[in-house]
Amino acid sequence: QLQLVESGGGLVQAGSSLKLSCAASGRTNNPYVAAWFRQAQGKERELVATINANMQATYYADSVKGRFTISRDNTKNTVFLQMNSLKPEDTAVYYCAAKFHTYAYYLRESDYDYWGQGTQVTVSS
Repeated sequence: QLQLVESGGGLVQAGSSLKLSCAASGRTNNPYVAAWFRQAQGKERELVATINANMQATYYADSVKGRFTISRDNTKNTVFLQMNSLKPEDTAVYYCAAKFHTYAYYLRESDYDYWGQGTQVTVSS
């Protein structure tokens, strides 16, 4: 089992930056792939970025490519999402997700077994 807790959300103006954190606890000695999803009001949850356990592979949604960076510190069991040049359309609840696996990453919401409670990001124009 993994427990995930997100932090770092808030209200910012367009063009600003935010850094989200996802702290993991539980069976953190087992390698796991991690991801950030987001869900805007009235829309389905979508993948933002994912990173595999050994940090050798990442994937970004086209909408955030070049603006967001996913990273992780396995010594601190924490995954980060650095968000730059934020736009109003980035407004959503951001969720951290994880799945035990070593080398691959996963793109579908249904692939992930563990989820955080979410953190709100609001970008004003």
